[in-house]
Amino acid sequence: MEENRKRIALVGHDNRKPDLIDWVTYNWERLVPHDLICTGTTGRLIQEALEHKIVDTAYSLSLSRLKSGPLGGDQQLGAMIAEGRIDLFIFFWDTMNPQPHDVDVKALLRIATLYNVPSACNRATADYIITSPLVTSDYKASKVNFDDYLNRKL
Repeated sequence: MEENRKRIALVGHDNRKPDLIDWVTYNWERLVPHDLICTGTTGRLIQEALEHKIVDTAYSLSLSRLKSGPLGGDQQLGAMIAEGRIDLFIFFWDTMNPQPHDVDVKALLRIATLYNVPSACNRATADYIITSPLVTSDYKASKVNFDDYLNRKL
């Protein structure tokens, strides 16, 4: 992986997918130099949107699709975060409607926070993150040291 190439996770709940696709389409030139990792349907929609954009450019699309969130994609992504394989996490989540996999959603947000992965849950924050000069630099978020926790006496 190129030093400045980031692994960006993109997730959107059904009611937020149109906004995420619009955001991705608007920011496609900032996104395609990186490796995109998406849950199921979100990945398909992003792939369709970006393939149309990059057809006449020198860009190629690196996009990996996990399972749909409720079918295990949230856990797959959480494992990737815990393994240090995600650099940025963009998750347009639906705060107005209960999700059948709400526990998985909360766990995913928790694990991203625990492992110090820059995260955005709304468009404004996603805009701030994707336009940061750190996205195209060799910046690596500091690793969290869990030794005290792992070595605690019970």
